[in-house]
Amino acid sequence: MGISITKETKRLKTMLLHWSIAHSSFYNMLKVPEHQVAGHLAVDGKLGPLVDDSGRFYKPLQGDGRGNKELAFYESFSSDTRVPDHIRKYFPVCYGSQLLEASNGSGLLHHLVLQDIVSSHRNPSIMDVKIGSRTWYPEASDNYIQKCLEKDRRTTTVSLGFRIAGLQLYEGKESGYWRPGRKEVQSFTVYNVRSILRRFVSSNSSIGNENSDCSFAPSIYGGSAGILEQLLELKAWFEDQTIYHFHSCSLLIFFDKESVSKGSASVPEIKLIDFAHVVEGKGVIDHNFLGGLCSLIKFVSEVLSDSKESSIKDRVESEKPGICTDNGNCQ
Repeated sequence: MGISITKETKRLKTMLLHWSIAHSSFYNMLKVPEHQVAGHLAVDGKLGPLVDDSGRFYKPLQGDGRGNKELAFYESFSSDTRVPDHIRKYFPVCYGSQLLEASNGSGLLHHLVLQDIVSSHRNPSIMDVKIGSRTWYPEASDNYIQKCLEKDRRTTTVSLGFRIAGLQLYEGKESGYWRPGRKEVQSFTVYNVRSILRRFVSSNSSIGNENSDCSFAPSIYGGSAGILEQLLELKAWFEDQTIYHFHSCSLLIFFDKESVSKGSASVPEIKLIDFAHVVEGKGVIDHNFLGGLCSLIKFVSEVLSDSKESSIKDRVESEKPGICTDNGNCQ
């Protein structure tokens, strides 16, 4: 019996050693996301998400049941035959959950394993837009509702039905990224939002909001595969779907600005993220999300329309004949 126990102990120790080596090797490949613009960041000893080089995003399951609710949403969504295939592309792929060492060194923690949606972009410009005129969910406590309500009123959430929650704009090799701080982002007014949406698709974004040329608007916001068409496709679904209500959910808009500036093809994308507060729709349309989405569409449409009018005006000015004098000389 003693020999048997000894052999079993050695076997278990060997298995544990192999697991530790594999786990350590895997963990060493994980790193802090370079292009995360909102949410909890894994910096300064804080708990936050991690990414690897294979295009996966590891999000710690939030406490108070929120993490489990988000995991449950992904499991339900992935198998729900009522969701059209053309709508699934607007959601990150979920690979389940995995037990990993937490970024803050607190020990093993379950992580949601998701598609790293910006991993294929070298220098992405990204905008995180939280959709809805209210961000709390029906079952929330009074304290949580009050906290959300104060932020919603302080930002453009109530007035516009959406707010910019995070942002990074790639401005070139020398300037790098413009990343406004969290306090600055939360102070954005309606005017700021309109300016940011213009600056997001401008070639001269570092010059200033007033002089943004919106030169990339036709190729990023416009076109059959542009942001506006994607938003409209999503809107058409939300006008009918009564399966889910998306509270405090964000819409991520991103594209590779460097590729566009060089004339290369860069397909802009939108993805819905953050589903810890999704609840059953119970046959009712999600008017809160739909209203915010319609408001965002209006703002994007205005930028696209302005850019087209500006382009036509510039072309007319360049083709306008010069002034001719009586002697036949034209300038």
